Amino acid sequence: MSLSSYKDLIVWQKSLDLVVAVYGLTKDFPREEQFGLTSQMRRCAVSIPSNIAEGSKRGTKKDYRHFLFTAYGSGAELETQLIISKKLGFGNDAKSLIVVDLLDEIMRMLNKMTQELDKS
Repeated sequence: MSLSSYKDLIVWQKSLDLVVAVYGLTKDFPREEQFGLTSQMRRCAVSIPSNIAEGSKRGTKKDYRHFLFTAYGSGAELETQLIISKKLGFGNDAKSLIVVDLLDEIMRMLNKMTQELDKS
């Protein structure tokens, strides 16, 4: 079965789930973080599926790889922000664990995708 759209990619679908989970986690953050950590985490989460989608439509393997790396970088940023939020005592532990697990899975998938692109 060939993929006809980025929407068929499991990593893109899981990235959308991650966005929803990050929004759910950050809605419990202190109000004074609305323009700080909350906003930054949400932008990073949204960046992941957005870059996967954009890269898939660029037309070259080199461009696709570049955008997958950008998505991976946004994931690393989000990972750091999750650590910071935990150290600050922000958010719900159960919601945070869901985000961490999803992000870990997505990062492994992005890593595998870039490796496969390098091989082909």
